[in-house]
Amino acid sequence: MLQKLALVLLAPLLIWQGRQVRKNTLRLPEAAGARAGVQGKSNRFRLLILGDSAAAGVGCNTQEEAVCGHLVARAAEYYQVHWQLWAQSSLTCAGILQLAQQQSETEPFDLVLISAGVNDVTRRTALSDWRHDLQALTQYLREQRRAKRIVFTALPPMHKFPALPQPLRWFIGQQARRLDNALQRHCEQNNCEYLALDLPFEPDYMAEDGFHPSPKAAKLWAHAIREI
Repeated sequence: MLQKLALVLLAPLLIWQGRQVRKNTLRLPEAAGARAGVQGKSNRFRLLILGDSAAAGVGCNTQEEAVCGHLVARAAEYYQVHWQLWAQSSLTCAGILQLAQQQSETEPFDLVLISAGVNDVTRRTALSDWRHDLQALTQYLREQRRAKRIVFTALPPMHKFPALPQPLRWFIGQQARRLDNALQRHCEQNNCEYLALDLPFEPDYMAEDGFHPSPKAAKLWAHAIREI
């Protein structure tokens, strides 16, 4: 009750701060480089990196520096990796599903790494819609893309994002926690993996815009996945 009252009282300030953040935040491009390829030797391994701006490498100059490049390099130590990157800035979970549905690839994937949720937080996706979209994406990957292993990356602790002023940072952080809790339950109930990240919120691990992971953080992200 007190939280709802606080939100009502803070609503004008939160709206104003949100507009200022959108107006003043540095817009970084997606990382440059190939979005598909083959790397390594030995047994064939199909890898898909799917998602939003973080998956697309925003905050890194090249895909080699981004989570995609680090994950491909790691997997290529053991396999011949046939990899794809399907990612785009500003996509919600529903948008990520639409992006996947537009791809012509037909072979099944051994591993799908997903980055989703930040844009659902900022766009105020309802919790019920978030659950529905997670279910739809998972079902699509299993049934249409025949994904053997699906890994959802945890939502970042947005209450720590340096680009967000208070009390907007607190408000966004509360929204992120709610969606992340639902994501954890979804993974438990649908035999997906929930990838918790404990990234340092220090300048070396944040991109210039204060929102996205730097190359150092992207490397930690890729290496956080257990056995490949």
